[in-house]
Formats: sequence, C-alpha cells, structure tokens
Amino acid sequence: MSNENKNIMICDHPLIKHKITMLRNKETGTNEFRSIVEEIAMLIGYEALRDLDLEYVDVQTPIETASCPVIAGKKQAIVPILRAGLGMVGGLLKLMPTAKVGHIGLYRDEETFEPQEYYCKLPSSIDQRKIFVVDPMLATGGSAIAAIDFIKKYGGKDITFLCVIAAPVGLEKLAEAHPDVKIYVGNLDRGLNEKAYIVPGLGDAGDRIFGTK
Repeated sequence: MSNENKNIMICDHPLIKHKITMLRNKETGTNEFRSIVEEIAMLIGYEALRDLDLEYVDVQTPIETASCPVIAGKKQAIVPILRAGLGMVGGLLKLMPTAKVGHIGLYRDEETFEPQEYYCKLPSSIDQRKIFVVDPMLATGGSAIAAIDFIKKYGGKDITFLCVIAAPVGLEKLAEAHPDVKIYVGNLDRGLNEKAYIVPGLGDAGDRIFGTK
C-alpha cells in the first residue's frame, strides 16, 4: 500500500495488478469478469481489514487451554452501491461471513453526471457497525460521496470505501468530502474521458458483471 494521504491506500500487490489487467481486457467474458471482481474484492478487503481490533478468549486445544485472539469490537456491514457494487460483496463475505449487507441504489444522470438516489436499505444498528462501502469504479466521486452521505445521515460513523479502480479527480473529491473515511483502491488510473468514464478503465463494470448493455 502507498499514498501520501494516510487515509488513502493504493494497492501495490502483484496479484491485484494482474487481475485488474484481466478485467481491462475486452475479451474477458461475463463469468470470468464476475469471478475476478470477487477475487479482487477479497484481496483488497484483506488489506482493509488489517486494523480490526482483537480480543483474547480461552480455547481448549487438544493439548491445553490457551488464550487466543478473535475479532473484537464492532460488527461489520457491507454496503454495495448498486448495481456494480454487488459484484464485490461475495469476496468480502468470504472474509466476513457474519457481516450484514445493506444496499444503496444510485444512478448517474447522463447529462449532469450527478448521482440520483433510488434506493437505500441499511442494516440495523448501523451506528455501531464497521461499514465497508464498495463500488468497482470511483470515477467522478459523486456516487461514493452521495452513498456515504446517506450512511452518515442514518448514523454510520466508522466507514471504509473500497474500489477496484479510481480516477484521480474522484479520489480527490471523495477524500475532501469525507476526510474521515479510509479509501482502498486497487489501481489509480489516468483520468476521465469526455463522458466521465475512467481511462484506460475497464468499461461499464455493471454491464460486464451482469452481462447487460
């Protein structure tokens, strides 16, 4: 991981870089694309979970009673930004099988590029949970900012954002709007084109995950 801002972590693991290259290839089919997104989510999630608190419990091993570490503190919640964010949920659930899953539905106005909300359903006691907001793409930053705004409105405080690729402008805007949120990025791409798509990017993540156009 590396970045000057302590709350922004750009992944430098070779496996993540390799798998993102596979996603970029336009010949990668829906099934493989979906599987790779899930794998990348798990790899990024592994890094994002590094600071989980531990507590010690007594465990009876076949040899003796030992004081052993277990995850402590807040319960986890995974909140994908619909619809592409759904592709990352499976990978994180493999790491946190007891986590609750919420959903935030946003769509991008094709003229203004601004996010519009159409659905928000969060787990109970969201204010007591460690929350992981996920979306494969961080382009303009609008959707991520809006999603985190909604979560904070409902009481969420301990929030981490995970994405596969990001554009510098979106990353900067998200960090500025929510300086308390930790951000994990699989790869920082060059920028945005005139349609506000990430370049070189990987196309429309939602369409490629679900096989739609």
